[in-house]
Amino acid sequence: MRTALALLLLTTPAFAQEAADAVAPEAATGLAPEVAAPVTSTDWMVTAANPLAAEAGAQVLRDGGSAADAMVAVQAVLGLVEPQSSGLGGGAFLVWYDAATGETTTLDGRETAPMAATPTLFQTENGEPMGFFDAVVGGLSVGTPGTPMLMEEAHRRWGRASWSGLFDDAIELADDGFAVSLRLAELVTGDAERLAVAPATAAYFLPNGSPLQKGETLRNPAYAATLRALAAEGTDAFYSGEVAEGIVATVRDAAQPGVLTMDDLAAYDVVERPAVCAPYHGTQVCGMGPPSSGALTVGQILAMLEYHDIAAMGPDDPEVWRLIGDASRLAFADRGRYMADSDFVPMPKLLDGAYLRDRAMLLSGDDALPEVSAGSPPWDHAALDFADDVSLELPSTSHISIVDGDGNALSMTTTIENGFGSRLMTPGGFLLNNELTDFSFRTHSDGVPIANRVEPGKRPRSSMSPTIVLRDGAPVMVVGSPGGSRIIGYVAKTIVAHLDWGMDIQQAVALPHLVNRFGTYDLEEGTAAEGLGEALTAMGFETNVRGLTSGLHVISIDGDTLSGGADPRREGVAIGE
Repeated sequence: MRTALALLLLTTPAFAQEAADAVAPEAATGLAPEVAAPVTSTDWMVTAANPLAAEAGAQVLRDGGSAADAMVAVQAVLGLVEPQSSGLGGGAFLVWYDAATGETTTLDGRETAPMAATPTLFQTENGEPMGFFDAVVGGLSVGTPGTPMLMEEAHRRWGRASWSGLFDDAIELADDGFAVSLRLAELVTGDAERLAVAPATAAYFLPNGSPLQKGETLRNPAYAATLRALAAEGTDAFYSGEVAEGIVATVRDAAQPGVLTMDDLAAYDVVERPAVCAPYHGTQVCGMGPPSSGALTVGQILAMLEYHDIAAMGPDDPEVWRLIGDASRLAFADRGRYMADSDFVPMPKLLDGAYLRDRAMLLSGDDALPEVSAGSPPWDHAALDFADDVSLELPSTSHISIVDGDGNALSMTTTIENGFGSRLMTPGGFLLNNELTDFSFRTHSDGVPIANRVEPGKRPRSSMSPTIVLRDGAPVMVVGSPGGSRIIGYVAKTIVAHLDWGMDIQQAVALPHLVNRFGTYDLEEGTAAEGLGEALTAMGFETNVRGLTSGLHVISIDGDTLSGGADPRREGVAIGE
């Protein structure tokens, strides 16, 4: 069995690449990558986007804690060491498989629009949509945070360790300091101008006017104090009292003030929702339904692919990427038309088998579809007319996958939306989200309402796709990623790579990205994906070579063996024993 230190070394991106080069420096052929073997274990596994966070969760699992306990510890540390991606000021979606009952359920910890929010929240005086970053930076974009209550609710349902002890590692790191990672330093430098807008944010990320540097020791005593209050009092210490007052004051006193109130915080609640599951090659792919578009869109893509023998084609065949690309475009067309918070907007039957069979038949040609539009899925009631939404969703976010010693599985995607969220740092030592900019900035198009428009109390549509794949009622994959609306493509590709192309979980995670949402095929720069550009162009696709920084963290389960994969594009690791 590998030691924890060995696991950390073997799964850091730099070491993984060096190991792959040492094993077979010229062996890679086609798209399938040569990478270090996945981390394997027989008892438990955790994989997350930062080694310090993963180790905090690992220690909880070593001590006999559940996957829900470990998640609390991981999230508490992530909010400190990876503040640009997630934290107490954000929201999350969680998918849970219960080994004792065999049931799968989900918790919705998505942020909500304040009750004073109006449909024209992000419009100018002339009724035109604001510029994206004009809307993001400041208090206007801040929704009511849900992550702390989701942590508490998961622990209440499935935890067995002491709640207060789950914050110990994060408190110690916040008090004593941690070394700033290369990724955090680079992102601070790249966003320095926006981080400088709010004085408290600038003081933390730009001390003495200069961006944080790699290796610099960063302390956050304010965050430690917030965690101590959470540990002692639960989330009452967050949604009321001094911490809540600090959140509201930060939002309302910003250069661009928002409308969040103490009443919004007091009224927040986590919602349990049924898992949305789609069949795929003898498995059930289960994830988060609305207000997430993740499970529905991933499910539609896979359902359309099931009518084509993509396993026989393999990852190097341009034809397989034609099918995946156009299936994705068709699914995204439905996403833009129909998907939103189902507590506010009725939804058609987007996973109806006959409907998706008809959509799959659109892929039967040889070239890219010249045009793609939303379909006409069946309804359980009178059909409603919605206009297409073009809201912008930029990548940030983080993902956690955990399997505990009892076989419980947890997949959680967690976010403050854009990198560094609203760029507002609270007195409690954490950043606030800009989640409201996931709503459509327009309310109507040509007089037809847009489903994902802003409404008081509504949860903005998300692409977060925490997923658990089941075979014969038991999990075989726990998967998810950050990446904005490209999350859906990252998750679908990883499922296909593992289940259809037989890649081990680390190969599937490291497989170069090819993502097509709206017509242009994004090809991951510096990878073999670029080599498919000519063939895809000949099929009629527009292509764009660009960086595609996912953060896939995946666990596969094969009998008694757990295998963990961490995305080499970020700083994550897998740890198991």
